[in-house]
Amino acid sequence: MRSATTTPGLTLPATRSRAAAEEPQGAGRRLTWDEVGPATERVLETWVATSRGTAGTPGLALLWERIEECLQGGKRLRPQLVFHAYSAFGGTDAEACATLGAAVELLHGALVVHDDVIDRDFMRRGRTNLAGQYREDAAARGLPDAEARHLGASIAVIAGDLLLAGAFRLADRACRDEELAPRIADVLHSAVTDAAAGELDDVLMAHDAERTVEDVLAMEQLKTAAYSFAAPLRLGAILAGAPAERAEDVARVGMLVGTAYQVIDDVLGTFGDAGQTGKSVTSDLREGKLTILTAYARTHPDVARHLAPGTAAPGEEADVDRVRAALEASGAESYALTLAHSMVTDALEEARRGDLPPALRSELTRICNHVLHRER
Repeated sequence: MRSATTTPGLTLPATRSRAAAEEPQGAGRRLTWDEVGPATERVLETWVATSRGTAGTPGLALLWERIEECLQGGKRLRPQLVFHAYSAFGGTDAEACATLGAAVELLHGALVVHDDVIDRDFMRRGRTNLAGQYREDAAARGLPDAEARHLGASIAVIAGDLLLAGAFRLADRACRDEELAPRIADVLHSAVTDAAAGELDDVLMAHDAERTVEDVLAMEQLKTAAYSFAAPLRLGAILAGAPAERAEDVARVGMLVGTAYQVIDDVLGTFGDAGQTGKSVTSDLREGKLTILTAYARTHPDVARHLAPGTAAPGEEADVDRVRAALEASGAESYALTLAHSMVTDALEEARRGDLPPALRSELTRICNHVLHRER
């Protein structure tokens, strides 16, 4: 993928030193991720260990072991967003912040597991996923491939359900304020329903040639941005006791940044380096998946004929290369990068317009910079 810096339109301001200067004199010691990050890992480990220890059957105990493997090694982006909002709005309870961060990580895990089932994927980032592990077990016992696939997918659905239940359980534990607890639960519930609506749209529009760039953006906002960015930021603000208006302000920023993140993800899924991203750069093309790139390219008649599902035949690298070349010829990559820049610009303006703590504005600027320049 060409560097996002080659796309015109945005120079990210360096606000960290200014933000530090604007902090009130005599402000109390703020939490650090060095405290909250390890605490988040402990919450996740304890939750899995307790669940495994109380499993009533050997099968469930093994499933908890594999769920634990699924939760290991992530970037913890969503817990970090909870932390940044919580600490910036004055939150000081590291354990509460870590517990809420762990809750959104479980939500992410649940949605990822279910998404793999929907996509019929048995690999994630170059490794066998949970469904794939059970599929391999079944194949080793001599089950036919179709049965092994069904078994693996079925157990993955169960795992996702357990993760989802755990997310709500931990979110409830995180909030010790009876007045805030319903607000926390409402945000988590909305994140789940938004993600479900987005996933549903993704499934329904997969082979719909009439869908537009605007349709894809709306889907990606619901499926990814709402739960991955807007909800964690809003949750952290609420847990810290921020006014409802400020929580909404930071959530709007999160929605814009999260959508830009997904647009870049679409670009990486086609033009990225698989060695860097850990993701296939051919699967979207082979499946005829509707992304920002393909939705834009379909507006060019001479390109659209290359983008029908199944155009890139399995095993035919030349077909994949031809489809990728057609996308590039349409200007889809450049369009998507420019679109992401525009969203980040809007996010930064929204952050400046909202009455957000200086430290949070600074952190949001850093996150915007990461989103535009990430390679994985």
